[in-house]
Amino acid sequence: MKNEFQRKVFGATKEGIPVEILKLINGKLSCSILTFGAVIQALCVPDREGDPVDVVLGYDTLEAYETQDGYLGAVVGRYGNRIARGRFTLQGKEYSLAVNNGVNHLHGGKVGFSHRVWKVEELTGNRVVLSLDSPAGEEGYPGRLAVRVTYTLTEDGLEVHYQAAADEDTPCNLTNHSYFNLSGQDSGSAMEQCVTLFAQKYVPTDETSIPLGEFAPVEGTPMDFRSSTPIGERVEEPFTQLRQAKGYDHSYVIDGAPGTLRAAAEAFSTRTGIRMRVETTSPGVQFYSGNYLTERSGKGGARYAVRHGFCMETQFYPDSPNQSAFPSAILKAGESFDQTTRFLFSAE
Repeated sequence: MKNEFQRKVFGATKEGIPVEILKLINGKLSCSILTFGAVIQALCVPDREGDPVDVVLGYDTLEAYETQDGYLGAVVGRYGNRIARGRFTLQGKEYSLAVNNGVNHLHGGKVGFSHRVWKVEELTGNRVVLSLDSPAGEEGYPGRLAVRVTYTLTEDGLEVHYQAAADEDTPCNLTNHSYFNLSGQDSGSAMEQCVTLFAQKYVPTDETSIPLGEFAPVEGTPMDFRSSTPIGERVEEPFTQLRQAKGYDHSYVIDGAPGTLRAAAEAFSTRTGIRMRVETTSPGVQFYSGNYLTERSGKGGARYAVRHGFCMETQFYPDSPNQSAFPSAILKAGESFDQTTRFLFSAE
């Protein structure tokens, strides 16, 4: 079976808007995408025995996606990650955004892209293109933003291509918030899985997860994943950055030049033999160890709890609109936001 797709009704939002599930099949890989939040609802890849394993956490019902926190599998925006105090200044004007994460703005606000119904622009055997219009003033952001996300299921993984254009200068930072568990979405804790991050530096934050304005070396700290290390090996160490975030929830400065497709991370499960390689054009990757994933029921009745999955959110750095030392996350009017991330899989 190769380059096939299925298209079905998944449900309707509480406002009555229909939501579809779009399943792509390419050889031994399959991927299910929702029009709600552009969610990756399932991603099945072969283990060392050739058997399919669903490696992303998710839900069987639309109601769960609407009501549960955590952004499981969703595209988040207009600005993924946090903006301090929900405020930024652009061209001398201060903008106020929704505050929905303590004192800060997170993942686009109270109703970000993760909770909008996207339009299907294209659906072929191994590719789906979804679009979304964000009107000027939505959640406090300036300018109208037109967004396209393309999911392409290749023979060895899933490519995500983010595009956006605005009619006014505006912050733009799109990413996907999938929780991975390479032993299977129903296998419990992911903390024994090994991670490598291709980064010499990370972004230290304050107690509200807002950057302190500098990059710090990972060397000599439990933030160092330059060689393959179990996620849980040092997650409980009495290191200020870990204590504040209750684990890993930090942006890493990916080696190499932003804008070029390069390795950001690898992860591996000894139980299934599944290896995932993350490549991206983005400046950073937010590595999150699922510290706030509260007890809940997932697909097929699977039990999800703290640290049962981890995220690799490729993106600009947190609070970039307020951090002059960071690469700019301001999308200029008439210019294009264009970022690509690949999740590549093998088994050994």
